[in-house]
Amino acid sequence: MQKNTFIFVGLTLLLVVVALLDLCCGSAYWILPDSLFALFSEDLSSIADSPSPIANILIHIRLPKMLTAILAGASLSVAGLMMQTLFRNPLAGPYILGVSSGASLGVALLTMCGVAISSSGLISGSAIIGCLITMLLVMLIAKRIRSNITLLIVGMMVGNIAGALVNMIQNFANPDSLKLFIVWTLGSLNSVSWDELPTLIIGIAIAAILVLMLIKPLNGLLLGEDYARGLGINVERTRWMLVLASCLLAGSVTAFCGPIAFIGVAVPHIARGILTTSNHRLTIPASALIGANILLICDILCNLSTYALPISTMSALFGAPIILWIVLKK
Repeated sequence: MQKNTFIFVGLTLLLVVVALLDLCCGSAYWILPDSLFALFSEDLSSIADSPSPIANILIHIRLPKMLTAILAGASLSVAGLMMQTLFRNPLAGPYILGVSSGASLGVALLTMCGVAISSSGLISGSAIIGCLITMLLVMLIAKRIRSNITLLIVGMMVGNIAGALVNMIQNFANPDSLKLFIVWTLGSLNSVSWDELPTLIIGIAIAAILVLMLIKPLNGLLLGEDYARGLGINVERTRWMLVLASCLLAGSVTAFCGPIAFIGVAVPHIARGILTTSNHRLTIPASALIGANILLICDILCNLSTYALPISTMSALFGAPIILWIVLKK
């Protein structure tokens, strides 16, 4: 118990340090004292009138990006943990039920219609619609079938169908629209502004309430569905709620940030390895903290290069070796 307390305190302190470092990194680098002084000494009511350059960049660009990275890393990690528990598959991830493909289809349809997009609002809106349609379809299927394996296969097929439609649309899209779509698929934490952040928080908050309600059923599912039923757990309702919570977490992040690879698959294994337990009372908050830390670190590394790298590229470079290690260790 004392070991776990030290782990959570350490992860929380690391999150604070990494978040502050993320505020200092970008096209212009500042030392931490200057950044903190500019952030806390600025009169927030007068920023719109005559902001200092540092405070303007920190408050309107880097602070929303930092908060988005924390929310996205935590959400994808928890969603991946729940999918791995539900399907009893160590390589399951938050996008396994086709939510990412549904969001991609929504964005692809928008660009195919030739809509002039001057902001990220329309892109996020189309991605949300695609996520919701895919989520509702998977939810309806989840209510009608009893086998998790069947649900897994159906989710993968829904994702493959959406991916095939995206490929068809790309063949007919003009080069400018195609470039816009490809940039979205690379993922970005910069597209979420203060106006869009509340919508992202609401979606994640609803899912977080469901996750807290599912801690005991998730622990029961670790021992198998038959054992969970023996404990009085409604497995069908639990599966339905798990799918809903995971789709909300992954869909909310994908709609605003684009697909972010490997975080949701790799982080749950790190959490279980550090804590040496599969108890979801511990692994869920640990996965959230580790995922937030890792995505912030990936964002810092992206900003160290002359040309900012896509966040999904850096997360893949981090997560793919962990997946290879899992496969080799069986």
